[in-house]
Amino acid sequence: TLEYRRMTEEYLRSSPGSPFNTVPPIPFVGLRWFPPDPGMYFTTKLERFERPETVTVMGTKNEPRPQLRYGYFTIVAGGAEHRLNVYKFPPEITAQHPELEGYLSVWFTDETTGKETYPVGRYLEIEPESKDPDHLYVINLNNAHNPYCAYNPAYSCAIPTREDRLPVPIRAGELNYHEE
Repeated sequence: TLEYRRMTEEYLRSSPGSPFNTVPPIPFVGLRWFPPDPGMYFTTKLERFERPETVTVMGTKNEPRPQLRYGYFTIVAGGAEHRLNVYKFPPEITAQHPELEGYLSVWFTDETTGKETYPVGRYLEIEPESKDPDHLYVINLNNAHNPYCAYNPAYSCAIPTREDRLPVPIRAGELNYHEE
């Protein structure tokens, strides 16, 4: 977790692809994080839907984005089991951008959203999809991070849907970049 955070900050500070390194540049003042919580680290199976459906996820600039609601991961938080929806790019997008094939996305909101964390929600990096149906994935909510639109208004980001809301506070991962 600490290495992930260090690498994230280094990327945002110095990479040409960073949302801070634009013209004009956006000042980078460092990220704020909840303290690491070992209880927010899960090993879980991807439960694939028998018939994934294409859904429309809206972007922060009000543009529709087709996504394949592909399955879910199960985690335990606040003493109860919760599902984290997993999305993939639909075939019409991966046909044009083969590098996106197998890319899994998880976006969520929770009881900290808009208070301690970014009002749109947070994202998790997931390893590429395994062909093994029994493969176990690591879901580390300590690495939940803000999308680029949290730092730079030029970016548009996927907005988690109502089904992506966890009814508990997830006090793990990145805090809101701008203190409210």
